[in-house]
Amino acid sequence: MTARSAWRVVPRPKMTRFAALALDEVPRLADDILREIRREYPHLPVVLNDSGEPMALVGIRRALEVFVQQIAHTEDRPRYHPEVFQEFGRGEGLHGRSLDSLQAIYRLGVRLAWRRLAEIGQHVEIPPPAMYELAEAGFEYLDGLVDQSVRGYAEAAARQAGERLRLQRKLMEILLVEHRTDRTDPAEAIAERAARVGWALPERVAVGVLLRPAREAVAPAVGPDVLLDMEAEQPRMVVPEPDAAGRAELLRRAMTGWAGAIGPPVPLVDAAKSLRWAKAAVRLMERGLLPGGGVLFCAEHTEALVLLQPEELINDLARRILAPLARCGPAHGRRLAETLLAWLETRGGAPEVAARLGVHPQTVRYRLRQIRELWGDEIDDPDRRFELELVLRAQRLRGGISRPRAEGAA
Repeated sequence: MTARSAWRVVPRPKMTRFAALALDEVPRLADDILREIRREYPHLPVVLNDSGEPMALVGIRRALEVFVQQIAHTEDRPRYHPEVFQEFGRGEGLHGRSLDSLQAIYRLGVRLAWRRLAEIGQHVEIPPPAMYELAEAGFEYLDGLVDQSVRGYAEAAARQAGERLRLQRKLMEILLVEHRTDRTDPAEAIAERAARVGWALPERVAVGVLLRPAREAVAPAVGPDVLLDMEAEQPRMVVPEPDAAGRAELLRRAMTGWAGAIGPPVPLVDAAKSLRWAKAAVRLMERGLLPGGGVLFCAEHTEALVLLQPEELINDLARRILAPLARCGPAHGRRLAETLLAWLETRGGAPEVAARLGVHPQTVRYRLRQIRELWGDEIDDPDRRFELELVLRAQRLRGGISRPRAEGAA
């Protein structure tokens, strides 16, 4: 209230008399306000302080006292007691309630307090303009109390969110351990930690490994049932019931702007196996051997993961099994390899292979004669044909030989 306000021109004796009567009323007024609040909100919990008094009663009393003292003795707007009202806000947050009920309670308290102060003002003959300013100051004071409660609520919400994330990471740690040093059944520990997070145990899960688009990227908006650990260099997530209808599409939408791989669905206790394949897929994505720029589901790229993962073994087998091609030049050797793979995949004659490669059948016949000369009778051995198809498919996945013409057009 400024010095020129209607309230400030009230004679000092009247103002002093008003404040004295109002302060005398504070204890009874606080009791009445709390009683009315509890009548309107019977489920509101009663929290006692160290002295055994309801914290709400203490807060109401302090708020009334500070308001009356400030309007009576200073030129400033009434100050509020932040600690008590921050604690009210924290309590709402920690108990999972919204701030709506708390703000409604504050408004109820101000309405009851104003009714009593108006009676006192009329008794002391405070001019109506001054009482209007007093009402305005009361609602501004209420805004300050609400601000403090909101701050406490936000602090509690942040603390709860941080605690939930910490518990989620603990749960994910035990879920994603593959090589256990003891023989204990992890199911009980998993169930206990899941209960603390409020995570319903699924029968099957898929584990994802994410690639950050930027250091400060906002976490993907996956559902609350998806466990997410953003602390790792490559964030991880555990997706419950990944085979559920629509789950894959929801994940793709939620992870817009992110890239990564989601491992194959596995039983809950085998989550680490899904993680292993997701990591492998991410490594191949980073090398450009699997599609990047979005979410990749390992179950849709089984051939690549199986053939490209055991790299040293496949390379050694290729060195031995494709040794006959070393007698040819690089370009001709590549054409023979493409023809051989097409023949192994189609199990057909020259016309079928020619159609697959987009060349003349006579060209295929010529190449197949050369292939038989290079490998001899081994080319008729089923095991050797399997090994040849295995290494040639792996080379095609790496870009070493071209895809069939028909497949490329598709």
